[in-house]
Amino acid sequence: MTTGATPAATPIRSTIPARLDRLKWTRFHTRMVCGLGAAWILDGLQITIASSVTGVLTQSDTLGMTSTQIGLIASVYLVGQLIGALYFGKRSDALGRKRLLIYTLLLYLFGTGAAAFVTGHHTGWLVFFYATRLVAGMGIGGQYAAINSAIDEMMPSKYRGRVDIWINGSYWAGAILGSFAALFFLNQFPPNEGWRLAFLMGPVLALVVIIVARTLPESPRWLLTHGRVEEAEENVRKIEEVAVQMGQELEPVDDSAALELVPEEPGGYGEFLRLAFRSYRPRAILGASLMITQSFLYNAIFFTYALVLTTFYDVSATSVPLYGLAFSVGNLLGPLILGPLFDSVGRKKMISGTYILSGALLAVSAFLFEAGVLDATTQTVMWVITFFFASAGASAAYLTVSETWPVEVRAKAIAVFFAIGTIAGAFGPAFYGWLIGDGTDTTGLFIGYLIGAAIMIIGGVVEIIYGVAAEGRSLEDISKPLTAT
Repeated sequence: MTTGATPAATPIRSTIPARLDRLKWTRFHTRMVCGLGAAWILDGLQITIASSVTGVLTQSDTLGMTSTQIGLIASVYLVGQLIGALYFGKRSDALGRKRLLIYTLLLYLFGTGAAAFVTGHHTGWLVFFYATRLVAGMGIGGQYAAINSAIDEMMPSKYRGRVDIWINGSYWAGAILGSFAALFFLNQFPPNEGWRLAFLMGPVLALVVIIVARTLPESPRWLLTHGRVEEAEENVRKIEEVAVQMGQELEPVDDSAALELVPEEPGGYGEFLRLAFRSYRPRAILGASLMITQSFLYNAIFFTYALVLTTFYDVSATSVPLYGLAFSVGNLLGPLILGPLFDSVGRKKMISGTYILSGALLAVSAFLFEAGVLDATTQTVMWVITFFFASAGASAAYLTVSETWPVEVRAKAIAVFFAIGTIAGAFGPAFYGWLIGDGTDTTGLFIGYLIGAAIMIIGGVVEIIYGVAAEGRSLEDISKPLTAT
């Protein structure tokens, strides 16, 4: 039993969820967006730097890695994310959102910092390098469940869609920062020093995020399900004080809006899977489909775009970050601009639309690539337009899984479906790296792009069939807590 939990026989009745949903925007919400968004920036920073420096890691004066070994870096990192998501997702439901965010940030800090100190070409150093990628991936993977759960459980329902998408989209702010960092360090320092300094950007930012994250409260909804009523009331009281200070008039919440539940010790993944197959099968199909399709597309394209540019368009390794910067800007603008529409137009229309449209645009770019009419610039323009829509849709996949499952299993749901998507996506970089080969034939990559486009469109069709109209609704209305009486 979680420390401080109320005995199972003692029911709890509280209006906390309704009180959180009635709030207008406050400084607290701004602080939460900044803190959790900064944590998400780390993932974008890490992946962009790792992708941008792959060109110099093949040089003999650095690590002298082969194309296959470069592709494996991404796959190992993704496997680490899978392990971290599953382990820390379960712990997040048991120990809390805030505590697990701090733990995973520390793990990421250690893993990504250690990678910069790989010094040799022999097998031992190569294994150590892959190990650091695994550990860093575990840290980032563990953050997915904690961050998305915290966002949705503390954000008022009228803002939840756009804010969740904005924070998930802030990944690309990290990618932009990573592109600038890689561009600077690769051009201002010798190759064997530049890539190491670029990697050390991650730990520095992680320290800042840890300081900010420590100031955020634990989720009141999570505290309620663990019987920690006094802590939940105190956290909500502080949030309401900020609202009053900003001029909001908070009317008392009627008792008819109260939630009644009996706290229980959280179950494991076996219980979650039984729940998924028996009671939430349509939502399980939806979550798995959205995660698999966006993960495969993103990992396949993003982790290999540097190889495509250097192999087919003769772009120098030191210039790759410039193209990556444009790619990242498009991905950042998508969630920022389209995010509010997920609350106004609605989840089903926007998610299905962004998935299907991005798949269609990728198919168009595949035919242009095969026809040989693209150069490095126009290829990047096509990617920017495609992923403007794909980025918003991919961010909405995390929103969908988070808000459509009960609070007691929310983090585990995110972890499970993220893991399913990651397993599918982990094959993407190695598969597309193999399709790229030595760059003498474009047919393989052409077919690969068509496969990615078809997979993304399938995700949009599944959303049309099983999507949930969650806009503007409280979490308890979308999915009643398992322990509610």
